[in-house]
Amino acid sequence: MAPAHDAPIAYMQRTRSYYQALGYGAPYEWAHFADVPFRPVVKSLATCRVGLVTTAAPYQADRGDQGPGAPYNAAAKFYRVYSGDTSVDPDLRIAHVAIDRKHTTAEDPGSYFPLAALRRSAHAGRIGALAPRFHGLPTNRSQRATLDIDVPELVARCRADAVDAVLLVPNCPVCHQSVSLAARALERAGIATVVMGCAKDIVEHVGVPRLLFSDFPLGNAAGRPGDVASQDLTLDLALRVLEAAPAARTTVQSPLRWSDDPDWKLDYCNIERLSSQEVQRLRAEFDAGKALAKQARDTAGGEPVGENRSR
Repeated sequence: MAPAHDAPIAYMQRTRSYYQALGYGAPYEWAHFADVPFRPVVKSLATCRVGLVTTAAPYQADRGDQGPGAPYNAAAKFYRVYSGDTSVDPDLRIAHVAIDRKHTTAEDPGSYFPLAALRRSAHAGRIGALAPRFHGLPTNRSQRATLDIDVPELVARCRADAVDAVLLVPNCPVCHQSVSLAARALERAGIATVVMGCAKDIVEHVGVPRLLFSDFPLGNAAGRPGDVASQDLTLDLALRVLEAAPAARTTVQSPLRWSDDPDWKLDYCNIERLSSQEVQRLRAEFDAGKALAKQARDTAGGEPVGENRSR
């Protein structure tokens, strides 16, 4: 039998306990819906145009370290939906969100941004075509700003691209909430979706039509870094979920394992593994990060982040 902790990480409970221990008061209220819209894929994926949504940020050379292994960098956040050309390789980073920095380094964009895998899928005829643009969804936002500003803009851009289906790939805990809110709106707009995520509890709590869950450290929802076969398999599984899900709230778990040793699951935001001195240090770092994020947000003219404490 597997160890008891070899199960999907309870990110909502972990982050709730973590930020309360840091002294941030009332627990964060995650978005939650009872009803879930569902748009079936009514034609073969081999004839579908597929879009891609990411929470990765364009590299900003003047915003500090954003490379592999970089510490959390609030200055690198973005606050508006953006779009990029899928025919070129963009320089997207995830130093601005709370990935699992102990067990992954974000050295391979293919592990969090499956553009190359989608190109290979289109070349092989698995999908009809890749949309001409991918879209970036900001996540350091209040739920109100996400629902009222970002999601309608994202839906409008996906409609303009005439996509039949969209893959949404989050990174941090709040990223998973944000793309789940977007998936719901896209489905209501007649566009089928699948979330490729690592925080199963958050996505299912929000309520989405389809989820491909990879039990990997946050920041690797598109497959193992440096492992093209893993990335292609993860994408293929997502496409299978997209075309074969019988109803809303369909979750499929990837059979891939991050490691034969599940102890990595004990570390992320686990307050029980931190000393009082570490808690104080983390509180100071988080306050500094909030100040940097506010400065970047004010410069960009973004909306307040509200209670999105999970970065």
